[in-house]
Amino acid sequence: MANITVTKEGLLKLQEELEFLKTVKRKEVTEAIRVARSFGDLSENSEYDEAKTEQAKVEGRIVELEEMLKSVVLIDESGVHTDAVNVGTTVRVLNRTMNIEKTYHLVGSTEANAMENKISDHSPIGNAIIGAKVGQTVKVETLRGIMELEILEISK
Repeated sequence: MANITVTKEGLLKLQEELEFLKTVKRKEVTEAIRVARSFGDLSENSEYDEAKTEQAKVEGRIVELEEMLKSVVLIDESGVHTDAVNVGTTVRVLNRTMNIEKTYHLVGSTEANAMENKISDHSPIGNAIIGAKVGQTVKVETLRGIMELEILEISK
């Protein structure tokens, strides 16, 4: 698995999710399987099938998170500089195409959340603005066409 860049907050979220799955969710699923077994014939037992499906999802996610955590590269936020856009910075841009200002927080791919304006360094916008400096304009190819973004401000 390739290295996964995360902030301290992102690492904590991954660790918390893994801990929750191992200590809480796994027990809940085990109990659901136990209860479903008590209903009798497993060949026609939809509760048992659902519980086993949920168990597979939980165990799969546990394996996925453990693998991710093995390849995490933690961003040292004290080393994040605001002279150019990088993971860990907050960027205010002017979308020249639509004449709209927007603020993004650039994060690793596991932390991206469009509702919170957290964009991945691997997203089209994130990839285009990485390394850009205040005053620079970059072009981004999106599903809606080419967009021009002017970097207005970079902060932590």
